[in-house]
Amino acid sequence: MKRVIVAVAVTALAAAAPMPSARARQVTAEPGAEVEYVVLYTEGARPADAQQAIRAAGGSILKENAAVGVATVTTRNARFAEAVRDADSIDDIAHNRSIGSVPTAAGGVAGRATVQARAVEKAGDGAPAASTFGGAAPSGEPLSELQWDMKQIHATVRGSYRHQQGDPGVLVGVIDTGVDGSHPDIAPNFNRELSRNFTVDIPVDADGNKADGPCQAEPDHSCNDPADVDENDHGTHVASSIASPVNGLGMSGVAPKVSIVNLRAGQDSGYFFLQPSVDALTYAADIGVDVVNMSYYIDPWLFNCVDNPADSPAERLEQATIIKAAQRALTYAYNRGVTLVSAAGNGATDYARELADGSSPDFAGVPGELPRPRTIPPSCVSMPSEGRHVISVSSTGVSRRKSYYSDYGDGHVDVAAPGGDVYDTGDGTRDVTRATLAAYPKALAEERGQLNPDGTPNVTSVVRSCRGQVCAYYQYLQGTSMASPRAAGVAALIVARFGRPDRVHGGKTLHPAVVEMVLKGTATRTACPVPATHTYTRHLPGGGTATTTHTCEGGGPGNGFYGYGIVDALRAVR
Repeated sequence: MKRVIVAVAVTALAAAAPMPSARARQVTAEPGAEVEYVVLYTEGARPADAQQAIRAAGGSILKENAAVGVATVTTRNARFAEAVRDADSIDDIAHNRSIGSVPTAAGGVAGRATVQARAVEKAGDGAPAASTFGGAAPSGEPLSELQWDMKQIHATVRGSYRHQQGDPGVLVGVIDTGVDGSHPDIAPNFNRELSRNFTVDIPVDADGNKADGPCQAEPDHSCNDPADVDENDHGTHVASSIASPVNGLGMSGVAPKVSIVNLRAGQDSGYFFLQPSVDALTYAADIGVDVVNMSYYIDPWLFNCVDNPADSPAERLEQATIIKAAQRALTYAYNRGVTLVSAAGNGATDYARELADGSSPDFAGVPGELPRPRTIPPSCVSMPSEGRHVISVSSTGVSRRKSYYSDYGDGHVDVAAPGGDVYDTGDGTRDVTRATLAAYPKALAEERGQLNPDGTPNVTSVVRSCRGQVCAYYQYLQGTSMASPRAAGVAALIVARFGRPDRVHGGKTLHPAVVEMVLKGTATRTACPVPATHTYTRHLPGGGTATTTHTCEGGGPGNGFYGYGIVDALRAVR
Protein backbone atom coordinates (compact mmCIF):
# COMPACT_ATOMS: atom_id res chain seq x y z
CA MET A 1 0.00 0.00 0.00
CA LYS A 2 1.09 3.58 -0.36
CA ARG A 3 2.67 5.26 2.60
CA VAL A 4 -0.13 6.06 5.00
CA ILE A 5 1.43 8.67 7.18
CA VAL A 6 0.75 12.23 6.13
CA ALA A 7 3.40 14.11 8.12
CA VAL A 8 4.93 15.91 5.18
CA ALA A 9 5.17 19.67 4.81
CA VAL A 10 3.56 20.04 1.41
CA THR A 11 0.54 22.01 0.32
CA ALA A 12 -0.13 20.61 -3.11
CA LEU A 13 -0.23 17.18 -4.67
CA ALA A 14 3.09 16.61 -6.39
CA ALA A 15 3.43 14.80 -9.68
CA ALA A 16 5.03 11.38 -9.64
CA ALA A 17 8.50 11.55 -11.15
CA PRO A 18 9.94 8.37 -12.66
CA MET A 19 12.42 6.73 -10.32
CA PRO A 20 15.84 5.78 -11.70
CA SER A 21 16.72 2.12 -11.79
CA ALA A 22 18.98 0.75 -9.09
CA ARG A 23 21.43 -2.07 -9.05
CA ALA A 24 20.21 -5.27 -7.41
CA ARG A 25 20.94 -5.53 -3.70
CA GLN A 26 23.75 -7.79 -2.65
CA VAL A 27 23.08 -9.54 0.65
CA THR A 28 26.78 -9.83 1.39
CA ALA A 29 28.50 -6.78 2.92
CA GLU A 30 31.69 -5.02 2.01
CA PRO A 31 34.70 -6.58 3.78
CA GLY A 32 35.09 -5.16 7.27
CA ALA A 33 31.92 -3.05 7.16
CA GLU A 34 29.53 -3.36 10.08
CA VAL A 35 26.09 -4.39 8.91
CA GLU A 36 22.82 -4.97 10.74
CA TYR A 37 20.42 -7.76 9.85
CA VAL A 38 17.04 -8.91 11.04
CA VAL A 39 17.18 -12.67 11.52
CA LEU A 40 14.05 -14.82 11.65
CA TYR A 41 14.30 -18.03 13.64
CA THR A 42 12.75 -21.23 12.37
CA GLU A 43 9.35 -21.76 13.97
CA GLY A 44 9.70 -24.18 16.86
CA ALA A 45 13.48 -23.81 17.06
CA ARG A 46 15.09 -23.19 20.43
CA PRO A 47 16.29 -19.59 20.73
CA ALA A 48 19.55 -20.91 22.18
CA ASP A 49 20.23 -22.85 18.96
CA ALA A 50 19.56 -19.79 16.81
CA GLN A 51 21.75 -17.67 19.05
CA GLN A 52 24.58 -20.15 18.73
CA ALA A 53 24.25 -20.18 14.92
CA ILE A 54 24.41 -16.40 14.84
CA ARG A 55 27.52 -16.29 16.99
CA ALA A 56 29.19 -19.03 14.96
CA ALA A 57 28.66 -16.95 11.81
CA GLY A 58 30.30 -13.94 13.41
CA GLY A 59 27.20 -12.08 14.51
CA SER A 60 26.28 -10.30 17.74
CA ILE A 61 22.66 -9.99 18.86
CA LEU A 62 21.67 -6.40 19.60
CA LYS A 63 18.00 -7.12 20.28
CA GLU A 64 15.95 -10.28 20.41
CA ASN A 65 12.22 -10.96 20.46
CA ALA A 66 12.09 -14.57 21.55
CA ALA A 67 8.29 -14.61 21.56
CA VAL A 68 8.14 -14.62 17.77
CA GLY A 69 11.76 -15.52 16.99
CA VAL A 70 13.15 -12.28 15.57
CA ALA A 71 16.56 -10.77 16.34
CA THR A 72 18.49 -7.70 15.23
CA VAL A 73 22.10 -8.71 14.62
CA THR A 74 25.29 -6.81 13.80
CA THR A 75 28.31 -8.33 12.10
CA ARG A 76 31.50 -7.52 10.18
CA ASN A 77 31.48 -10.87 8.42
CA ALA A 78 30.85 -10.07 4.76
CA ARG A 79 29.39 -13.57 4.25
CA PHE A 80 27.33 -13.64 7.42
CA ALA A 81 23.99 -13.98 5.64
CA GLU A 82 25.18 -16.92 3.57
CA ALA A 83 26.68 -18.65 6.59
CA VAL A 84 23.78 -18.25 8.99
CA ARG A 85 21.15 -19.28 6.45
CA ASP A 86 22.52 -22.83 6.40
CA ALA A 87 21.59 -23.35 10.06
CA ASP A 88 18.45 -25.40 10.75
CA SER A 89 17.42 -22.91 13.43
CA ILE A 90 17.38 -19.94 11.01
CA ASP A 91 14.47 -19.38 8.63
CA ASP A 92 15.21 -16.10 6.84
CA ILE A 93 17.41 -13.01 7.03
CA ALA A 94 17.08 -9.42 5.84
CA HIS A 95 19.08 -6.20 6.02
CA ASN A 96 17.85 -4.02 8.86
CA ARG A 97 16.52 -0.70 7.67
CA SER A 98 18.20 1.40 10.36
CA ILE A 99 21.60 0.81 8.76
CA GLY A 100 22.36 1.79 5.19
CA SER A 101 21.67 4.90 3.19
CA VAL A 102 18.66 6.91 2.29
CA PRO A 103 18.81 7.10 -1.53
CA THR A 104 20.99 10.11 -2.28
CA ALA A 105 19.22 10.99 -5.52
CA ALA A 106 15.92 11.14 -3.67
CA GLY A 107 17.33 13.62 -1.18
CA GLY A 108 16.84 11.70 2.06
CA VAL A 109 13.76 12.78 3.98
CA ALA A 110 12.92 15.36 1.32
CA GLY A 111 12.75 12.52 -1.20
CA ARG A 112 10.40 10.60 1.08
CA ALA A 113 8.20 13.69 1.28
CA THR A 114 7.96 13.69 -2.50
CA VAL A 115 6.94 10.05 -2.55
CA GLN A 116 4.32 10.69 0.12
CA ALA A 117 3.03 13.77 -1.64
CA ARG A 118 2.15 11.73 -4.69
CA ALA A 119 -0.34 9.83 -2.59
CA VAL A 120 -1.73 12.35 -0.12
CA GLU A 121 -1.18 15.90 0.93
CA LYS A 122 -1.13 17.55 4.29
CA ALA A 123 -4.17 19.75 4.79
CA GLY A 124 -2.12 22.92 4.70
CA ASP A 125 -3.64 26.32 4.12
CA GLY A 126 -6.33 27.60 1.81
CA ALA A 127 -9.49 28.09 3.89
CA PRO A 128 -10.69 30.75 6.33
CA ALA A 129 -8.79 30.58 9.61
CA ALA A 130 -10.56 28.78 12.43
CA SER A 131 -8.70 30.97 14.96
CA THR A 132 -9.13 30.42 18.71
CA PHE A 133 -12.16 28.76 20.24
CA GLY A 134 -13.28 29.25 23.82
CA GLY A 135 -16.08 27.62 25.82
CA ALA A 136 -18.04 24.50 25.05
CA ALA A 137 -20.32 24.46 22.02
CA PRO A 138 -24.04 23.70 22.50
CA SER A 139 -23.57 20.19 21.12
CA GLY A 140 -20.35 19.26 22.92
CA GLU A 141 -16.72 20.33 23.01
CA PRO A 142 -15.59 23.78 21.76
CA LEU A 143 -14.43 22.34 18.42
CA SER A 144 -17.20 19.77 18.02
CA GLU A 145 -18.86 21.73 15.23
CA LEU A 146 -15.67 21.29 13.19
CA GLN A 147 -15.76 17.51 13.67
CA TRP A 148 -17.85 16.48 10.68
CA ASP A 149 -16.07 13.13 10.87
CA MET A 150 -17.54 12.33 14.30
CA LYS A 151 -20.99 13.28 13.11
CA GLN A 152 -20.62 10.92 10.17
CA ILE A 153 -20.12 7.94 12.50
CA HIS A 154 -22.47 9.25 15.24
CA ALA A 155 -19.70 9.60 17.84
CA THR A 156 -21.33 12.65 19.39
CA VAL A 157 -23.09 13.87 22.53
CA ARG A 158 -26.45 12.96 21.01
CA GLY A 159 -25.09 9.76 19.53
CA SER A 160 -22.82 7.09 21.02
CA TYR A 161 -21.72 9.26 23.97
CA ARG A 162 -25.18 8.86 25.53
CA HIS A 163 -24.74 5.09 25.64
CA GLN A 164 -21.02 4.39 25.85
CA GLN A 165 -17.88 6.55 26.04
CA GLY A 166 -15.46 3.74 26.73
CA ASP A 167 -13.74 2.53 29.86
CA PRO A 168 -10.28 3.36 31.31
CA GLY A 169 -9.71 -0.38 31.60
CA VAL A 170 -9.84 -0.68 27.81
CA LEU A 171 -6.33 -0.11 26.45
CA VAL A 172 -5.76 1.16 22.91
CA GLY A 173 -2.21 0.91 21.65
CA VAL A 174 -1.04 3.54 19.16
CA ILE A 175 1.81 2.03 17.12
CA ASP A 176 3.06 5.18 15.50
CA THR A 177 5.63 8.00 15.65
CA GLY A 178 4.91 8.65 19.33
CA VAL A 179 2.21 10.41 21.35
CA ASP A 180 2.47 13.80 23.04
CA GLY A 181 1.34 12.61 26.46
CA SER A 182 1.43 16.14 27.85
CA HIS A 183 -1.08 17.53 25.37
CA PRO A 184 -3.98 18.87 27.47
CA ASP A 185 -6.52 16.99 25.35
CA ILE A 186 -4.66 13.67 25.59
CA ALA A 187 -3.06 13.69 29.04
CA PRO A 188 -6.22 12.68 30.99
CA ASN A 189 -6.41 9.40 29.08
CA PHE A 190 -2.69 8.77 28.55
CA ASN A 191 -1.22 5.71 30.27
CA ARG A 192 2.35 6.82 30.86
CA GLU A 193 3.28 3.76 32.91
CA LEU A 194 2.59 1.27 30.14
CA SER A 195 3.83 3.40 27.22
CA ARG A 196 7.09 2.40 25.57
CA ASN A 197 9.46 3.53 22.80
CA PHE A 198 10.77 0.65 20.68
CA THR A 199 13.03 2.60 18.37
CA VAL A 200 15.96 5.02 18.43
CA ASP A 201 16.31 8.16 16.33
CA ILE A 202 18.74 7.94 13.42
CA PRO A 203 20.68 11.22 13.03
CA VAL A 204 22.11 10.53 9.57
CA ASP A 205 22.40 7.55 7.28
CA ALA A 206 25.58 5.82 6.17
CA ASP A 207 26.10 8.36 3.38
CA GLY A 208 25.66 11.34 5.69
CA ASN A 209 22.15 12.23 4.55
CA LYS A 210 19.88 13.59 7.25
CA ALA A 211 17.43 11.04 8.62
CA ASP A 212 15.89 12.01 11.99
CA GLY A 213 18.37 14.79 12.64
CA PRO A 214 21.19 15.33 15.17
CA CYS A 215 20.65 14.09 18.70
CA GLN A 216 21.76 17.39 20.22
CA ALA A 217 18.92 19.14 18.40
CA GLU A 218 16.34 16.97 20.17
CA PRO A 219 14.45 18.60 23.07
CA ASP A 220 16.14 16.18 25.47
CA HIS A 221 19.45 16.23 23.53
CA SER A 222 19.14 12.48 23.05
CA CYS A 223 18.22 10.04 20.30
CA ASN A 224 16.48 7.88 22.93
CA ASP A 225 13.20 9.72 23.28
CA PRO A 226 10.92 9.20 26.27
CA ALA A 227 7.66 7.40 25.66
CA ASP A 228 5.49 10.51 25.98
CA VAL A 229 6.71 12.66 23.09
CA ASP A 230 5.95 12.89 19.38
CA GLU A 231 8.43 14.79 17.22
CA ASN A 232 6.55 14.00 14.00
CA ASP A 233 2.88 14.93 14.85
CA HIS A 234 1.29 11.86 13.24
CA GLY A 235 0.93 9.66 16.31
CA THR A 236 -0.55 12.48 18.38
CA HIS A 237 -3.24 13.12 15.77
CA VAL A 238 -4.08 9.40 15.75
CA ALA A 239 -4.26 9.14 19.55
CA SER A 240 -6.44 12.22 19.83
CA SER A 241 -8.84 10.90 17.20
CA ILE A 242 -9.32 7.79 19.29
CA ALA A 243 -9.55 9.10 22.82
CA SER A 244 -9.45 12.86 23.40
CA PRO A 245 -11.66 13.26 26.49
CA VAL A 246 -14.83 15.26 27.01
CA ASN A 247 -13.28 17.96 29.18
CA GLY A 248 -14.47 21.32 27.89
CA LEU A 249 -11.33 21.81 25.82
CA GLY A 250 -10.85 21.38 22.10
CA MET A 251 -12.39 18.22 20.70
CA SER A 252 -13.30 14.71 21.74
CA GLY A 253 -12.35 11.34 20.31
CA VAL A 254 -14.48 8.39 19.31
CA ALA A 255 -13.96 6.69 22.68
CA PRO A 256 -13.29 9.57 25.12
CA LYS A 257 -12.87 7.41 28.23
CA VAL A 258 -10.53 4.65 27.04
CA SER A 259 -6.81 4.64 27.83
CA ILE A 260 -4.11 5.39 25.26
CA VAL A 261 -0.82 3.48 25.33
CA ASN A 262 2.00 4.91 23.22
CA LEU A 263 3.83 2.09 21.42
CA ARG A 264 6.32 4.06 19.39
CA ALA A 265 7.70 2.12 16.42
CA GLY A 266 8.09 4.95 13.88
CA GLN A 267 11.05 7.24 13.38
CA ASP A 268 10.71 11.01 13.55
CA SER A 269 11.25 10.95 9.79
CA GLY A 270 8.32 8.59 9.29
CA TYR A 271 10.06 5.28 8.62
CA PHE A 272 8.75 2.14 10.31
CA PHE A 273 11.20 -0.75 10.47
CA LEU A 274 10.56 -4.43 11.08
CA GLN A 275 12.03 -5.05 14.54
CA PRO A 276 10.28 -2.13 16.30
CA SER A 277 6.96 -3.12 14.72
CA VAL A 278 7.34 -6.72 15.90
CA ASP A 279 8.38 -5.62 19.39
CA ALA A 280 5.47 -3.20 19.71
CA LEU A 281 2.93 -5.86 18.74
CA THR A 282 4.26 -8.52 21.08
CA TYR A 283 4.51 -6.05 23.96
CA ALA A 284 0.92 -4.97 23.34
CA ALA A 285 -0.17 -8.59 23.59
CA ASP A 286 1.81 -9.23 26.75
CA ILE A 287 0.40 -6.26 28.69
CA GLY A 288 -3.24 -6.78 27.73
CA VAL A 289 -3.81 -4.09 25.10
CA ASP A 290 -7.29 -4.55 23.61
CA VAL A 291 -6.97 -2.69 20.29
CA VAL A 292 -3.98 -1.44 18.32
CA ASN A 293 -4.01 1.10 15.53
CA MET A 294 -1.39 0.76 12.79
CA SER A 295 -1.42 3.71 10.39
CA TYR A 296 1.75 2.84 8.47
CA TYR A 297 3.51 0.20 6.39
CA ILE A 298 6.74 -1.59 7.24
CA ASP A 299 9.69 -0.19 5.31
CA PRO A 300 11.46 -0.39 2.96
CA TRP A 301 9.06 -2.21 0.60
CA LEU A 302 5.67 -0.68 -0.01
CA PHE A 303 4.69 -4.12 -1.34
CA ASN A 304 6.50 -7.30 -0.35
CA CYS A 305 6.80 -9.88 -3.12
CA VAL A 306 8.34 -13.33 -2.84
CA ASP A 307 8.37 -14.16 -6.56
CA ASN A 308 8.55 -10.86 -8.43
CA PRO A 309 10.92 -11.15 -11.45
CA ALA A 310 11.78 -7.46 -10.99
CA ASP A 311 13.57 -8.27 -7.72
CA SER A 312 16.86 -10.03 -7.14
CA PRO A 313 16.89 -13.31 -5.16
CA ALA A 314 18.28 -11.41 -2.16
CA GLU A 315 15.47 -8.85 -2.35
CA ARG A 316 12.83 -11.56 -2.56
CA LEU A 317 14.32 -13.20 0.51
CA GLU A 318 14.27 -9.90 2.36
CA GLN A 319 10.62 -9.33 1.52
CA ALA A 320 9.71 -12.87 2.55
CA THR A 321 11.38 -12.21 5.91
CA ILE A 322 9.26 -9.09 6.44
CA ILE A 323 6.06 -10.94 5.61
CA LYS A 324 6.83 -13.89 7.87
CA ALA A 325 8.12 -11.93 10.84
CA ALA A 326 5.33 -9.36 10.75
CA GLN A 327 2.68 -12.06 10.44
CA ARG A 328 4.09 -13.96 13.39
CA ALA A 329 3.80 -10.82 15.51
CA LEU A 330 0.27 -10.09 14.27
CA THR A 331 -0.82 -13.65 15.02
CA TYR A 332 0.84 -13.53 18.44
CA ALA A 333 -1.12 -10.39 19.31
CA TYR A 334 -4.40 -11.64 17.85
CA ASN A 335 -4.20 -14.91 19.79
CA ARG A 336 -3.78 -12.91 22.99
CA GLY A 337 -6.84 -10.75 22.52
CA VAL A 338 -5.59 -7.76 20.52
CA THR A 339 -7.91 -6.40 17.81
CA LEU A 340 -5.70 -5.27 14.92
CA VAL A 341 -6.75 -2.21 12.91
CA SER A 342 -4.73 -0.75 10.02
CA ALA A 343 -4.97 1.97 7.39
CA ALA A 344 -5.66 0.70 3.87
CA GLY A 345 -3.16 3.08 2.25
CA ASN A 346 -3.06 6.37 0.37
CA GLY A 347 -1.90 5.30 -3.08
CA ALA A 348 -5.26 5.69 -4.87
CA THR A 349 -4.72 2.19 -6.26
CA ASP A 350 -6.82 -0.94 -6.66
CA TYR A 351 -5.23 -3.76 -4.67
CA ALA A 352 -7.24 -6.33 -6.61
CA ARG A 353 -5.44 -5.38 -9.84
CA GLU A 354 -1.86 -5.34 -11.05
CA LEU A 355 -0.34 -1.96 -10.26
CA ALA A 356 2.89 0.00 -10.54
CA ASP A 357 5.13 1.15 -7.68
CA GLY A 358 8.15 3.39 -8.04
CA SER A 359 8.83 4.14 -4.37
CA SER A 360 10.55 0.97 -3.16
CA PRO A 361 12.95 0.28 -1.61
CA ASP A 362 12.55 3.63 0.13
CA PHE A 363 15.47 3.18 2.56
CA ALA A 364 18.54 1.49 1.13
CA GLY A 365 20.28 -1.50 2.67
CA VAL A 366 23.48 -0.82 0.73
CA PRO A 367 25.03 2.50 -0.37
CA GLY A 368 23.68 3.92 -3.60
CA GLU A 369 20.54 1.83 -3.79
CA LEU A 370 17.58 3.73 -5.19
CA PRO A 371 13.83 3.23 -5.55
CA ARG A 372 12.88 1.86 -8.95
CA PRO A 373 9.73 1.10 -10.95
CA ARG A 374 8.20 -2.31 -10.25
CA THR A 375 5.07 -4.03 -11.51
CA ILE A 376 3.15 -5.33 -8.52
CA PRO A 377 0.81 -8.32 -8.96
CA PRO A 378 -2.03 -8.88 -6.45
CA SER A 379 0.01 -11.70 -4.87
CA CYS A 380 2.35 -9.13 -3.29
CA VAL A 381 1.34 -7.83 0.14
CA SER A 382 1.73 -4.64 2.12
CA MET A 383 2.32 -5.18 5.81
CA PRO A 384 0.59 -4.86 8.20
CA SER A 385 -2.62 -3.89 6.35
CA GLU A 386 -2.76 -7.12 4.34
CA GLY A 387 -1.72 -9.38 7.18
CA ARG A 388 -4.06 -12.07 8.46
CA HIS A 389 -6.40 -11.00 11.29
CA VAL A 390 -6.00 -7.30 10.38
CA ILE A 391 -9.00 -5.02 9.81
CA SER A 392 -8.12 -2.77 6.85
CA VAL A 393 -9.80 0.66 6.74
CA SER A 394 -10.39 2.90 3.72
CA SER A 395 -11.14 6.63 3.98
CA THR A 396 -14.26 8.69 3.30
CA GLY A 397 -14.82 12.40 2.83
CA VAL A 398 -17.54 14.65 4.19
CA SER A 399 -19.99 13.54 1.45
CA ARG A 400 -19.24 9.91 2.31
CA ARG A 401 -17.51 9.35 -1.00
CA LYS A 402 -14.32 7.29 -0.92
CA SER A 403 -11.49 9.78 -0.53
CA TYR A 404 -9.60 10.49 -3.74
CA TYR A 405 -6.31 9.17 -2.32
CA SER A 406 -7.61 6.10 -0.52
CA ASP A 407 -6.47 2.70 -1.70
CA TYR A 408 -9.29 0.28 -2.41
CA GLY A 409 -10.01 -3.13 -3.87
CA ASP A 410 -12.55 -5.91 -3.53
CA GLY A 411 -11.27 -8.11 -0.70
CA HIS A 412 -8.75 -5.54 0.56
CA VAL A 413 -11.04 -3.15 2.42
CA ASP A 414 -12.92 -4.43 5.48
CA VAL A 415 -14.63 -1.21 6.59
CA ALA A 416 -14.47 2.50 5.85
CA ALA A 417 -14.23 5.50 8.18
CA PRO A 418 -13.89 9.27 7.78
CA GLY A 419 -10.29 10.27 7.07
CA GLY A 420 -10.91 13.48 5.17
CA ASP A 421 -10.84 14.68 1.58
CA VAL A 422 -10.02 18.36 1.06
CA TYR A 423 -11.39 18.20 -2.48
CA ASP A 424 -14.74 16.73 -1.46
CA THR A 425 -16.36 20.13 -1.93
CA GLY A 426 -18.81 19.60 -4.77
CA ASP A 427 -16.83 21.56 -7.34
CA GLY A 428 -13.40 20.04 -6.59
CA THR A 429 -11.86 23.17 -5.12
CA ARG A 430 -9.76 22.74 -2.02
CA ASP A 431 -11.05 23.30 1.52
CA VAL A 432 -8.83 22.50 4.49
CA THR A 433 -11.83 21.99 6.79
CA ARG A 434 -12.79 18.89 4.80
CA ALA A 435 -9.76 17.18 6.38
CA THR A 436 -10.00 15.88 9.97
CA LEU A 437 -9.10 17.81 13.09
CA ALA A 438 -7.16 16.39 16.04
CA ALA A 439 -4.46 17.24 18.58
CA TYR A 440 -1.15 18.81 17.56
CA PRO A 441 1.95 19.16 19.78
CA LYS A 442 2.53 22.82 20.62
CA ALA A 443 6.29 22.35 20.37
CA LEU A 444 5.98 21.36 16.72
CA ALA A 445 3.70 24.29 15.91
CA GLU A 446 6.31 26.61 17.42
CA GLU A 447 9.22 24.89 15.69
CA ARG A 448 7.46 25.15 12.32
CA GLY A 449 6.71 28.85 12.78
CA GLN A 450 2.94 28.36 12.77
CA LEU A 451 2.21 30.52 15.84
CA ASN A 452 2.19 34.28 16.34
CA PRO A 453 4.03 35.80 19.34
CA ASP A 454 0.74 35.82 21.27
CA GLY A 455 0.22 32.11 20.65
CA THR A 456 -2.51 32.39 18.05
CA PRO A 457 -2.08 30.30 14.87
CA ASN A 458 -0.84 32.08 11.75
CA VAL A 459 -1.84 29.27 9.36
CA THR A 460 -5.34 28.06 8.65
CA SER A 461 -4.46 24.39 9.13
CA VAL A 462 -3.90 24.95 12.87
CA VAL A 463 -6.62 25.71 15.42
CA ARG A 464 -6.27 26.77 19.06
CA SER A 465 -8.74 26.07 21.87
CA CYS A 466 -8.49 27.55 25.36
CA ARG A 467 -10.14 26.71 28.67
CA GLY A 468 -9.22 29.42 31.14
CA GLN A 469 -5.43 29.71 31.09
CA VAL A 470 -4.97 26.30 29.41
CA CYS A 471 -4.65 26.37 25.63
CA ALA A 472 -4.15 23.45 23.25
CA TYR A 473 -3.48 23.14 19.54
CA TYR A 474 -5.06 21.04 16.81
CA GLN A 475 -4.39 20.56 13.11
CA TYR A 476 -6.20 19.35 10.02
CA LEU A 477 -4.80 16.17 8.43
CA GLN A 478 -6.25 13.74 5.93
CA GLY A 479 -5.41 10.16 5.05
CA THR A 480 -6.37 6.58 5.71
CA SER A 481 -4.10 7.18 8.70
CA MET A 482 -6.93 9.31 10.06
CA ALA A 483 -9.67 6.83 9.06
CA SER A 484 -8.05 3.88 10.79
CA PRO A 485 -8.05 5.36 14.35
CA ARG A 486 -11.72 6.23 14.05
CA ALA A 487 -12.45 2.57 13.31
CA ALA A 488 -10.10 1.60 16.16
CA GLY A 489 -12.05 3.92 18.45
CA VAL A 490 -15.31 2.16 17.58
CA ALA A 491 -13.59 -1.18 18.21
CA ALA A 492 -12.58 0.09 21.66
CA LEU A 493 -16.20 1.07 22.38
CA ILE A 494 -17.26 -2.45 21.44
CA VAL A 495 -14.80 -3.90 23.95
CA ALA A 496 -16.05 -1.49 26.62
CA ARG A 497 -19.67 -2.34 25.89
CA PHE A 498 -19.50 -6.11 25.48
CA GLY A 499 -16.18 -7.12 27.04
CA ARG A 500 -15.73 -9.31 30.08
CA PRO A 501 -13.34 -8.81 33.00
CA ASP A 502 -9.76 -9.59 32.05
CA ARG A 503 -8.62 -11.81 34.91
CA VAL A 504 -4.99 -11.70 33.77
CA HIS A 505 -4.35 -8.01 33.09
CA GLY A 506 -7.36 -6.32 34.65
CA GLY A 507 -9.79 -4.12 32.77
CA LYS A 508 -11.88 -5.76 30.05
CA THR A 509 -11.26 -8.14 27.20
CA LEU A 510 -13.17 -9.36 24.15
CA HIS A 511 -12.01 -11.77 21.49
CA PRO A 512 -10.88 -9.92 18.35
CA ALA A 513 -13.14 -12.09 16.18
CA VAL A 514 -16.17 -10.86 18.12
CA VAL A 515 -15.01 -7.25 17.93
CA GLU A 516 -14.59 -7.55 14.16
CA MET A 517 -17.98 -9.19 13.78
CA VAL A 518 -19.72 -6.37 15.66
CA LEU A 519 -17.70 -3.68 13.87
CA LYS A 520 -18.65 -5.03 10.45
CA GLY A 521 -22.18 -6.00 11.42
CA THR A 522 -23.06 -2.51 12.67
CA ALA A 523 -21.32 -0.57 9.92
CA THR A 524 -23.58 1.46 7.64
CA ARG A 525 -23.83 -0.48 4.40
CA THR A 526 -22.62 1.76 1.60
CA ALA A 527 -23.02 0.60 -1.99
CA CYS A 528 -20.69 1.30 -4.87
CA PRO A 529 -21.43 4.59 -6.62
CA VAL A 530 -23.58 4.55 -9.73
CA PRO A 531 -21.95 4.34 -12.16
CA ALA A 532 -19.34 2.19 -10.42
CA THR A 533 -16.49 4.10 -12.04
CA HIS A 534 -16.16 7.37 -10.16
CA THR A 535 -14.23 10.36 -11.49
CA TYR A 536 -12.37 12.62 -9.06
CA THR A 537 -11.67 16.17 -10.20
CA ARG A 538 -9.29 18.30 -8.12
CA HIS A 539 -8.55 21.96 -8.79
CA LEU A 540 -5.06 22.25 -7.32
CA PRO A 541 -4.02 25.32 -5.29
CA GLY A 542 -1.00 25.95 -7.50
CA GLY A 543 -3.11 25.88 -10.63
CA GLY A 544 -4.16 23.11 -12.93
CA THR A 545 -6.63 20.27 -12.58
CA ALA A 546 -6.06 16.62 -11.72
CA THR A 547 -8.57 13.96 -12.77
CA THR A 548 -8.54 10.29 -11.78
CA THR A 549 -11.04 7.46 -12.06
CA HIS A 550 -11.55 4.57 -9.64
CA THR A 551 -13.87 1.62 -10.19
CA CYS A 552 -15.73 0.06 -7.28
CA GLU A 553 -16.25 -3.69 -7.51
CA GLY A 554 -17.94 -6.26 -5.32
CA GLY A 555 -21.40 -6.82 -4.00
CA GLY A 556 -23.16 -8.74 -1.27
CA PRO A 557 -21.82 -7.90 2.18
CA GLY A 558 -18.88 -5.83 0.96
CA ASN A 559 -17.28 -3.92 -1.90
CA GLY A 560 -13.92 -2.50 -2.86
CA PHE A 561 -14.59 1.08 -1.73
CA TYR A 562 -16.28 0.61 1.64
CA GLY A 563 -15.93 -3.05 2.59
CA TYR A 564 -18.80 -3.89 4.93
CA GLY A 565 -19.64 -0.20 5.25
CA ILE A 566 -18.79 2.98 7.16
CA VAL A 567 -18.27 2.27 10.86
CA ASP A 568 -20.97 3.58 13.19
CA ALA A 569 -20.22 4.18 16.87
CA LEU A 570 -23.86 4.51 17.91
CA ARG A 571 -25.03 1.29 16.24
CA ALA A 572 -21.98 -0.54 17.58
CA VAL A 573 -22.76 0.21 21.23
CA ARG A 574 -26.55 -0.11 21.08
